[in-house]
Amino acid sequence: MSARAETVAVHHTHRTALDVAVAELQGRRAAWVAVPVSARIGILDELTEGVFRNADRWIAACLAEEDLDPRMPASAEETLVGPYLTLRNLRLLRRSLVDIDRYGAPRIPGGTRTLPDGRVVARVMPADRFDRLMYSRATAEVWMQPGVTRESLPSTQALAYRSPDAGGVSLVLGAGNVSSIAPLDAVYKLFVHNRVVILKTHPTLAFMGPILEEAFAALIAGGFLRIVHGGAVEGAHLVHHPGVDEVHVTGSDSTYEAIVFGGGADGLGRKQRDEPIMSKPFSAELGNLTPIIVVPGRWSEAGIGVQADNVASMLTNNAGFNCTAARMIITPAGWRLRQPFLAAVRARLAATPVRSAFYPGAEQRFDSFLGAHPEAELYGERSDGALPWALISDLDPARRDEMCFTTEAFCSVTGEVPIQSENVPDYLERAVAFANESLWGTLNATIIVDPRAALDPKTGPAVERAVADLRYGTVGVNHWSGIGYALGVTPWGAFPGHYRTDIGSGVGVVHNTLMFSRSEKTVVRGPFRPRPKPIWFASHRTAHRVARQMVAFERSPSLWRVVGMLPRAMRG
Repeated sequence: MSARAETVAVHHTHRTALDVAVAELQGRRAAWVAVPVSARIGILDELTEGVFRNADRWIAACLAEEDLDPRMPASAEETLVGPYLTLRNLRLLRRSLVDIDRYGAPRIPGGTRTLPDGRVVARVMPADRFDRLMYSRATAEVWMQPGVTRESLPSTQALAYRSPDAGGVSLVLGAGNVSSIAPLDAVYKLFVHNRVVILKTHPTLAFMGPILEEAFAALIAGGFLRIVHGGAVEGAHLVHHPGVDEVHVTGSDSTYEAIVFGGGADGLGRKQRDEPIMSKPFSAELGNLTPIIVVPGRWSEAGIGVQADNVASMLTNNAGFNCTAARMIITPAGWRLRQPFLAAVRARLAATPVRSAFYPGAEQRFDSFLGAHPEAELYGERSDGALPWALISDLDPARRDEMCFTTEAFCSVTGEVPIQSENVPDYLERAVAFANESLWGTLNATIIVDPRAALDPKTGPAVERAVADLRYGTVGVNHWSGIGYALGVTPWGAFPGHYRTDIGSGVGVVHNTLMFSRSEKTVVRGPFRPRPKPIWFASHRTAHRVARQMVAFERSPSLWRVVGMLPRAMRG
């Protein structure tokens, strides 16, 4: 019997129980708004203890579901994207509530500056001395939308605490790929938007229900959170329930459109006429074809190896079931190191064990991409329930109907497209235009540039223009842009401006523990050759052990705990 078969089955919640849950939450929405900040801090402390107490169960259940060996480094993923990120988010949110209690708004750790075009930028990471040690040389800034000034920025934070309304019931339709998404979406609605929450788990992660109920017992006991289970039928019942005031979903754009406009030809017609069947306030995170823009330079052999590891890890993390996975590697066609770099990516993929294709529909999506591209290179053996890594290279950037540019594979497939150009600034301009105009989605993108190129008087400014011009909610420079999801202190969501008839990667943000209400994008920067090796790299040899120490740290942060991690982290 496989480990997956041993996970506990969770039955769909009966419609009557769904109605009872909504009614109970409606009865407690005003009570939640009235909970003072000091009491909310206490609830966060209880949640931290609850998550920590259940961390081992949480990790074990996810490892079983994905058939991962807890003795192998890859098992670190379930520790990191489950309890660790949840605990970090709770800790940073607690700090913001302490600031609200004392100063009226969360304080920005690194201050603010103004860009030449007038936009205000808040430096939010390192968030504290621990970040400086644990996220070596990494920084994050949040760029605000036009119209926000340095003087007005504090007034755009923590709006639910500045001007509380009557509250409401928010339905959170949980994602099925990463175990921290659903609980953190619920926490965001509760503590940042002042909404009580009914959380419907995704069928793929329904086994997490009993664990989450214990971990978040403090909210459930107060009548502020209810966790239910089911599929599309139960989701539709809740979406249209008169007692549900607003909806948040992490999923696909097709799921969003089915909810808002309905399915089939009738739904398509309603979308074209902009006649929704559901017009409640809605926020959503709906995926992306994440571009990785490789800036040419005089990379050393070691630099090529590090960045090949970086890019390959962006695909192989979570078996490719991430909306932050490397879906399109954009390279300069004339760069003399293009082929050595791609060869290093291929070698890294070949060295990474294949993973269970645990997410529904993965094998069908994989086969559809291989049907369109039989020349795809495969790394690893396909077996029952596991898929190899696939690289589709030398794609034509002029093909507007290219499946790799329009459709999110959401499995172990990545593509590569070479861009012809006259020089580096021209290449960056063309690469950004391609990412903005030809690739589906606006969630996150990454630029890779070596420090010598960044210092070049022509290349450096061109890189900064590219960062500014990319219409993505998170832009990573040398760091995987998916880290924007993990930091907590950064908003996570699509670039603003989508409308329901062209929803793209969605609307609104989550995480965002500093409670910005008018953010435009996050920019995360890191070193070209980080040391120690980032724990999310697929080649990290001690990740599973360091990840457990990181969980203990988040429950009780101290410099001694950080120091205790360093020996294992350095051996990665």
